[in-house]
Amino acid sequence: MQRIVFVTGSSGNLGRAITRKFLEAGDKVIGTVLPEEVYTPTEAEKMLEIRHVDLLNELETKEIIENDIRELGGIDIAVLTAGGFAMGDIARTETTDFYQQLKLNFETTYNAARPIFLEMLKKGKGHLFLTGSRPGLDMRNGGGMVAYSLTKSLIFRLSELMNEEAKGTDVVVSVLVPSVIDTPQNRKSMPKADFSTWMDPASIAEIIFNYCSPSFTGLREPVLKMYNKA
Repeated sequence: MQRIVFVTGSSGNLGRAITRKFLEAGDKVIGTVLPEEVYTPTEAEKMLEIRHVDLLNELETKEIIENDIRELGGIDIAVLTAGGFAMGDIARTETTDFYQQLKLNFETTYNAARPIFLEMLKKGKGHLFLTGSRPGLDMRNGGGMVAYSLTKSLIFRLSELMNEEAKGTDVVVSVLVPSVIDTPQNRKSMPKADFSTWMDPASIAEIIFNYCSPSFTGLREPVLKMYNKA
């Protein structure tokens, strides 16, 4: 049966890998891109339905998601990959830096997750994936990334709150925790790194896809640590 899949940040390296994986399986995939972004789909992405939306605009995001829910009958799977990154230790991190990362990493997630989660609760089923980070999971990995680490840590708290509200249903909120993702941008910024230890976006997409299988129905509150050899 065709599933309805919603992906934020669908033009990014990870987002594209996720959309391709579900499209290949015959699922209907809706992806978000920035309002001003020009998106050129590949042959593998030609069936992707694009939504131009500012995820920082709560009302706009809610209206677009709720419209898709009405037209399509709901969202079965959502993978929220939109976010941002910034370096900075405590000496170089001011509250303005923190609030900028809060918007990029938490508000974009919450604005999309909330209407999707509430609809899943009504149906009593659904799988929602939020994107955390290794520094957000353990602050000892967050040296030099203060604002990023603190705001990503909120993703884990949000998942705990949502899973608590979803008890007794088949709604599951998972957190993706990848180590360094093997992208052209990361290779350029870290040319001397051992790329073999990084996570391939296609491998992450495969893990997400498999966790949506009925065989994982009994799994609750999963934190998916995808570290490869890092």
